[in-house]
Amino acid sequence: MKKVLFFFILICSTVFGQSKNDFTESDIQLNKNQIKLFGTLCLPQNAKSKIPIVLLISGSGPTDRNGNNNMMINNSLKYLAHSLAEKGIASIRYDKRGIGESSIANLDESKLTFDDYVEDARNWITFIKKDKRFGSISIAGHSEGSLIGMLASSKNIDKFISVSGAGEPIDQILKKQLTQLPEQLKTESYVIIDSLKNGNTVNNINPNLSSLFRKSVQPYLISWIKYNPVNEINKLTIPFLVIQGDMDIQVDTENAKNLSPKSAVIIKGMNHVLKNVTSKDDLSSYNNPELPINIELVEVISNFILKN
Repeated sequence: MKKVLFFFILICSTVFGQSKNDFTESDIQLNKNQIKLFGTLCLPQNAKSKIPIVLLISGSGPTDRNGNNNMMINNSLKYLAHSLAEKGIASIRYDKRGIGESSIANLDESKLTFDDYVEDARNWITFIKKDKRFGSISIAGHSEGSLIGMLASSKNIDKFISVSGAGEPIDQILKKQLTQLPEQLKTESYVIIDSLKNGNTVNNINPNLSSLFRKSVQPYLISWIKYNPVNEINKLTIPFLVIQGDMDIQVDTENAKNLSPKSAVIIKGMNHVLKNVTSKDDLSSYNNPELPINIELVEVISNFILKN
């Protein structure tokens, strides 16, 4: 028997003044059985009926709906939502399961899978579909959220947008990121990654590698590794857009070209947190909540969503 989904919305609106048009933001809540997810609905102030809306999915780690975590505050996704509202596009951004306001007391990390995040994104889409104010529905996933968005996109979605998304499986990415480790640790980590790729957990983990490969996170990594973003994006039957900044030190432009060889949009000067920098070594924008996001990014996304 299918599980019954229960949805309800809590609205607490605040009006924000902008240089062009005002917009409103409302706190929203999605309930699925015992899981409560919290997010923000951003609406153009003078929007008419059948507003286009985009679901914004944040990146990896404890990154919240605004693009922030305990180590950095840059408001990247918050500013993206606001900027899209100025173009007449509504959005929902949310704290993923176990993150931010959607944190879960006594969460058993070993039971969390990549597919849980995909299911949650699909449930948000169901939530949106029930609201008669909205017309076309798009998903825009940032970083890890790109793959989540690909997998969540279906016949209920009109368009998909990948922003700074990986263009190869996570096991390959991890190996590249760990090449600078001392030789012994690199060898050990590669053995672990290969085991996880084959669906097998590893019991004895070097303490120096435990933050990345601790036993409780291995099931999540196994569930993530099985997906190849190139294969998944090629399964889509809807229009999609791939965007990548050339100043990104976490995801290079080759990833975008893997995902979309002929039409990837490479934005000059944009880094991983969607800000403008003149050097890849400039990481100050990662913790600068006042710095605006790249203007071209907003134009490219809004033009794609609004195009018939």
